[in-house]
Amino acid sequence: MKKILLSLLLLSSILFSGEVVPLSLTKFETDKQITNLKGQEFIVVSVRERGSDGRFYAVDRDGVVWWSGAITSGADDFKTPSGIYSVKYKKRYHMSSAYPSSDGVNNMDWSIFFTNQGHALHQGSTDWMSHGCIHINPKEIQTIFRWAHPGMKIVITRASYMPFARKDLLKFNIR
Repeated sequence: MKKILLSLLLLSSILFSGEVVPLSLTKFETDKQITNLKGQEFIVVSVRERGSDGRFYAVDRDGVVWWSGAITSGADDFKTPSGIYSVKYKKRYHMSSAYPSSDGVNNMDWSIFFTNQGHALHQGSTDWMSHGCIHINPKEIQTIFRWAHPGMKIVITRASYMPFARKDLLKFNIR
């Protein structure tokens, strides 16, 4: 079993060259550099693309995945950037300036911004893809918004994180 997991990790690092590849609950590889987030709170987003989970994972400083839920990410022409980012700021009510809602209703409420280009985790439908942001359903984004803080790491990956999270999610009866 261990050999199979190591082979899958090696294969994923080849397939996702230039991308973030999870190595364990807290370790991530980016361009041959390993980042260990042990002892920190962080959010992992496995974008909704082939070979990934289409989920977010909230990890506490003890390395326990305590919350997870479905997401949608950038459509083909608007790929969500992979990388390890820090929360820049949060905004409870927000209207996209690049893609404003025609009805004038805020379309990015509960935003947790992580790039200077306006990428954020925010309230949105998990039934349709975004313009590059991460959509999280209304009930779950409120919990994550309250927990997240400026400086907290957000890991965006195109690889699956579920093999590392499954054990914790089963403990909390999260599916």
